[in-house]
Amino acid sequence: MIPGIFLSLPDLRCSLLLLVTWVFTPVTAEIISLDTENIDDILNNADVALVNFYADWCRFSQMLHPIFEEASNVIKEEYPNANQVVFARVDCDQHSDIAQRYRISKYPTLKLFRNGMMMKREYRGQRSVKALADYIRQQKSDPIQELHDLAEITTPDRSKRNIIGYFEQKDSENYRVFERVANILHDDCAFLAAFGVVSKPERYSGDNIVYKPPGHSAPDMVYLGSMTNFDGTYNWIQDKCVPLVREITFENGEELTEEGLPFLILFHMKEDTESLEIFQNEVARQLISEKGTINFLHADCDKFRHPLLHIQKTPADCPVIAIDSFRHMYVFGDFRDVLIPGKLKQFVFDLHSGKLHREFHHGPDPTDTAPGEEVQDVASSPPESSFQKLAPSEYRYTLLRDRDEL
Repeated sequence: MIPGIFLSLPDLRCSLLLLVTWVFTPVTAEIISLDTENIDDILNNADVALVNFYADWCRFSQMLHPIFEEASNVIKEEYPNANQVVFARVDCDQHSDIAQRYRISKYPTLKLFRNGMMMKREYRGQRSVKALADYIRQQKSDPIQELHDLAEITTPDRSKRNIIGYFEQKDSENYRVFERVANILHDDCAFLAAFGVVSKPERYSGDNIVYKPPGHSAPDMVYLGSMTNFDGTYNWIQDKCVPLVREITFENGEELTEEGLPFLILFHMKEDTESLEIFQNEVARQLISEKGTINFLHADCDKFRHPLLHIQKTPADCPVIAIDSFRHMYVFGDFRDVLIPGKLKQFVFDLHSGKLHREFHHGPDPTDTAPGEEVQDVASSPPESSFQKLAPSEYRYTLLRDRDEL
């Protein structure tokens, strides 16, 4: 007979208290501090990593710390495996080289990484435990909609850019590469996939990827590169998902403004797709070489009435083309002039040369006046930037520097 073990009443109470504490104590996740020694290893091995770039002296960083830690605890309970989700931080005062590497211009900055690759869009949402946890859950959800019948291909949302992959099997290198790309670009395109018998009619030459552009008139495009080549697949899909002329909204305005490039904007009524198509074609024809020096955008006239009023226009005047240099706004002439070869290109060149700024303050350049015509200074005040107001706010971030704009 096994002898019993008897505890005194105080000892029994103590043991029960320890047991209850052990059972009900939540998982506490560690916020990993990144430095030059460990940053690459940790980020490369994390499926998803949310990194807080902060400074101890920044009051907004101080306010975020407990929220970030609690959100990490919540997510750790849902994704307990070490490399599923990582919450990490970088002290930018101690590691200024890392801050420069990731172009940190404000504190706190929350950047998302997938398998070591930094996502273009940083987290700009509400700084609450729920919002951060919901954001991570969204990032962990499957970005690809599986098609169970090819008939579904005839009914995709044609207002979106659709990328459809046809695969013999899901457990393949082709699909793994497609999945990696979808995880990165799912905010820009809708990703769909079909497998096996369902995809067979579309796999007459093997696995393939098809791009279906918005609308019903533009033809589909097929990827002709190697589907196991991540860089080639990513670059092709990114080119299709991120258009040359992007729409600016109140949701992405801060992100676009922070890129630091002046805006060339077409203001048009939402239903006026003809003017948008003309603008897109002329930007591609005249300004493709300027892609890295200016952002090509279009905006809904109704939603952006205030910037229009700023340049003495109303939705009734649309379509209207303007430049916002983040210091001043400049209006292009008549919209139909965009079809004159080189006219739109000259408008952008005049911004970069400073001619638009000079003419607003001093009238036409002497080279633009007729022979014998008297040159007079015409004092004027160009409208101030309207979209600069969408930039990161000093009420939300500690901004490290002011930009020197045109």
